[in-house]
Amino acid sequence: MENSGEASRPPPKVAVVVFLLKGKKLLLGRRRSSVGRGTFALPGGHLEFGESFEECAVREVKEETGLDIDKIEYVTVTNNVVSRVDKPLHIVAVFVRAFLADPSQVPQNPEPEKCEGWDWYDWDNLPRPLFGPLEAMAQGDFSPFPPRYNEN
Repeated sequence: MENSGEASRPPPKVAVVVFLLKGKKLLLGRRRSSVGRGTFALPGGHLEFGESFEECAVREVKEETGLDIDKIEYVTVTNNVVSRVDKPLHIVAVFVRAFLADPSQVPQNPEPEKCEGWDWYDWDNLPRPLFGPLEAMAQGDFSPFPPRYNEN
């Protein structure tokens, strides 16, 4: 199949994004990277070759926040295409939910060049602006919490 525009388009990438829950709150950080700069986003990153979604979630959360997580489960997937003239981007984002392995852990910011810092926010009172895919979920009837979840 021939398409003259395909050469300039990068192939899709797969990311794993983590709804890290603590009571009725979730962890968000303000992005410093070029894509979504200044928006609040969940921890996560690109899936490496041979990695499971769960392994990627554990690695990315540890790298970005210093936190250890467990009880990881699949939530949903989104197909995100940003058609910029200078740098088109296509990310398939696999969203998982997880919990702290030890509830007394405190998020760190080991990658200050990528994130201004991490904090816990109520799902019903999220800071703005949110990173695009998260904003779309927050505007709908989506909930990151498991059914019948009532931890305080």
